[in-house]
Amino acid sequence: MRPHKSGMPLNRRDALCRIGNGFGMMAFAGMISDSLAKAGVDTDAEGGLEPRKLDFAPHAKRVIFLYMNGGLSQVDSFDPKPALEKYHGKPLPGGSVATERKTGTLMKSPFEFKKYGKCGMEVSELFPYVGECVDDICFIRSVYTDIPNHEPSMLMMNTGHSQVGRPSMGAWLTYGLGTENKNLPGYVVLCPDVPTTVGPPLWNNAFLPAVHQGTYISDKVLEKQTESLVGKKFDPKKAISYIYNDKFSLPEQRRELDLLEKLDRMRIERESIQDPQLDATIKSMETAYRMQTEAPEVFDIRKESEATLKLYGPGSTARGCLLAVRLVEKGVRMVQVYYAKGDPWDAHSDIQAHRKNAKDSDQPFAAVIKDLKSRGLLKDTLVVCGSEFGRTPVVEIGAGGGVQNGRDHNPFGFTMWLAGGGVKGGTTYGATDEFGFKAVEKPVHVHDLHATVLYLLGIDHTKLTYRYSGRDFRLTDVAGNVIHDIIA
Repeated sequence: MRPHKSGMPLNRRDALCRIGNGFGMMAFAGMISDSLAKAGVDTDAEGGLEPRKLDFAPHAKRVIFLYMNGGLSQVDSFDPKPALEKYHGKPLPGGSVATERKTGTLMKSPFEFKKYGKCGMEVSELFPYVGECVDDICFIRSVYTDIPNHEPSMLMMNTGHSQVGRPSMGAWLTYGLGTENKNLPGYVVLCPDVPTTVGPPLWNNAFLPAVHQGTYISDKVLEKQTESLVGKKFDPKKAISYIYNDKFSLPEQRRELDLLEKLDRMRIERESIQDPQLDATIKSMETAYRMQTEAPEVFDIRKESEATLKLYGPGSTARGCLLAVRLVEKGVRMVQVYYAKGDPWDAHSDIQAHRKNAKDSDQPFAAVIKDLKSRGLLKDTLVVCGSEFGRTPVVEIGAGGGVQNGRDHNPFGFTMWLAGGGVKGGTTYGATDEFGFKAVEKPVHVHDLHATVLYLLGIDHTKLTYRYSGRDFRLTDVAGNVIHDIIA
């Protein structure tokens, strides 16, 4: 992978400018770079989106990450535990669990499980549509993370570190792979509103070149403008309005860009030096110009058949999932679909809250697999689905001391599933204990999951590094093992 360059030498004029303006000018330049990056445009002259040489033959070319922010309960979805039925109301052997809040006795799942597919996988009644797809899915039932709080666990799942300041997985993917379509961002994040209290650090580029930052787009716009299946009143420009300039036509913008590039070449010939910030600004304009022509077509889901729209169902999650498939079909490297603002899967008071969340998510999640398959894309598109952690098999005790019907955070053992992209379908990997509390068989840390995703994309996670502040950083930090047993 391409190493970080130390920077261009300064001429006398540039040096005086930087000394005179000090950190204020540097901060202002950073603000411009960040704002442009949020629009999905290239703001860095280095580390662009050209395709890179891979370490292995890839199984997948792109990733769709379906994210249930808040914490899906594994024992109520994809990890059935008969022992909870048998010992319901009794203490968990070994004493109280050390999670975030006070907990009580074991609680059985209120949801029925049913076997699906040729593999006979058991799936909760919450996810009947996903159940229809189990022969294409590998359920990893032994995932664990480090901290039982939303913010650090979400950062770990998205950036490989529990503190703010590391590049997101999507940023690492575009840095390591480049993009297949320079007319669109390499990494897109979809959610009705900015998700959780963490927000943009979940998809930022951190110290990687700014072009690798995720482009956040609200799929609420898609939902509001497609209330009917046909969506006749839908205006795709409203979803990404910030890339348009009504004052100038495309030919006029093209002439302006050509003039800027010509003037820049003249300056380089005169001064024999390149200005990375100026080059980045021109590149950002060029990318925004190209997006105006292709992005509206991708966001115009009126082009889909009524059957396809029905396949996904209603709601913002459905529209986000459909758009994710359309984006990867057009060459976007990674798309992440968050459920909603905040931590909506955080069922502390009543696990029955999962019913609504699952109803909104089940059909579109399954539709992603079915739609990718029908388009011939599932074989080289990796679908990842899960949360930042799971939930406890015991009830939670409320602030007033009363027993609630909910479950607390559980970082010690939870389930995530993968489909497509070289993954063995119809399989499970690892296991939690008999009550579903802790990973005991083939534990998979988040670093292992990230290492496996990179491997499936043809990247050695130990070689995908970026030198910053005197150290070589990587997505998997100093850990991570590829889970070869789940690879077809």
